[in-house]
Amino acid sequence: MKFAQEFRKSLQRGGFPQKWVDSAVPYRQLKKCLKKVTQELCELGLDKDTVARLAAGAKHPSTVGFHYIFDGKDGASKHFRPKLTFFIHIQDEVAVDAQLTPPTRSFLETIASRAPKALTDWPDQVESPAMTESIDDSNPGEAPVLRSNPSPVRRVEVPLVFDGEFFDILQTDVSNLDALQEEEQDKLVNQITTLGHEISKATKPTRGRKARDDLEIWRGIFVSYVDACVFFSTREIDHGARTSAQAVMQLQWFQDQVLSRKLIQRLRLDKSRQAYIRFLNMNALLLQMLKFQEMNSLAVTKILKKFDKRTSLGVSRVFPTTVQSTHLFAGSAARDICAQMSSELIAVVPQLDDYLCPICFAVAYWPIRLDCQHVFCSRCLVKMSRKVEKYCPLCRAEVLMQAGLDNLDSKRAAFLREYFPKEVKEKIRANERERNREIFGPNYSDSPCSVM
Repeated sequence: MKFAQEFRKSLQRGGFPQKWVDSAVPYRQLKKCLKKVTQELCELGLDKDTVARLAAGAKHPSTVGFHYIFDGKDGASKHFRPKLTFFIHIQDEVAVDAQLTPPTRSFLETIASRAPKALTDWPDQVESPAMTESIDDSNPGEAPVLRSNPSPVRRVEVPLVFDGEFFDILQTDVSNLDALQEEEQDKLVNQITTLGHEISKATKPTRGRKARDDLEIWRGIFVSYVDACVFFSTREIDHGARTSAQAVMQLQWFQDQVLSRKLIQRLRLDKSRQAYIRFLNMNALLLQMLKFQEMNSLAVTKILKKFDKRTSLGVSRVFPTTVQSTHLFAGSAARDICAQMSSELIAVVPQLDDYLCPICFAVAYWPIRLDCQHVFCSRCLVKMSRKVEKYCPLCRAEVLMQAGLDNLDSKRAAFLREYFPKEVKEKIRANERERNREIFGPNYSDSPCSVM
């Protein structure tokens, strides 16, 4: 099946909004315009084989070469006009390169004879010497022979119409896709921010037992979501953005984890259950955006390869770097959205790993903030000070012996008591057991006495 048909059917079956479908790459229109480009070049004697020979042979300044570049109308314009410029050697008003076919040579001679003297110039990368080299093609069956001759090199810009139309269509469509994706991305970011506020309010510990229970469950949900790396992975083994196929698998894995642990059934607040449904819908929308981006990016790649195949002008590598695209060629939106989810949504449910002491790997209570701004639990710092340690275990700044009661982070301590009450109580009991062993000996036990 041809790609144009596959592309059209994929848009129809993808369940995309009609606004998205209308903004998709007009692949069929571009194919029709490409036929006009090919026909125009052939009428000028510049069929793909001739252009390919010129591209392969233009390795020496004296040979006939050409430039095909995207020349913008101005620096702020999003549209550009491609320019096909030839550099030909003229001797007695005759093009002398043996690689040119007779129709092409005749065409270039005609344009060169009409061109004003201002167009007579050397290629930008070649310095103009006093004596130039021209090609002796008197023996067509043999390789051209270079000979010294004061023949000029003339710059000739070939007038083309339909290639400008082709790239105007493509550039306009890429710009429209960028605008559409930016609009949908802004909507999704607003939804993420709103959902984050709602989850934060619903699970605030001061709202009662149900809110505290739901806070623990949301903590487990987000841990599974981070482990899934649905759209973007930060792990070394598979770092980078996911494809849509990979994202589907990872999102399914996340949902299976939530169901197997029965986390949704354990949510006690209606607001929490509704928030979870909205969270899944946002991920589904982001997955749809990723699929749509991949399909259009593939369509652009296909049409550019077809352009090169039919013209031999080699634009498939140049266009993505030249076109002014903020989304389609600049990277995946999934990375930006995932960063927004981490800062606006997942961060509203504090995770214990973010509040552990780097020494004992238990919750850092009571938290002591050193002058270098690193935080440790008070018990670990007391033991280090007994060993006359002077340096911060993380940054090696000489700040440990200056720490005192003023370094106690009371706000952080209150936060830990509110959001991690179980872990704080366990840490207090563990500190008491360790202190009693220091006082009463290593055989001390805090188990209750029993009378036989």
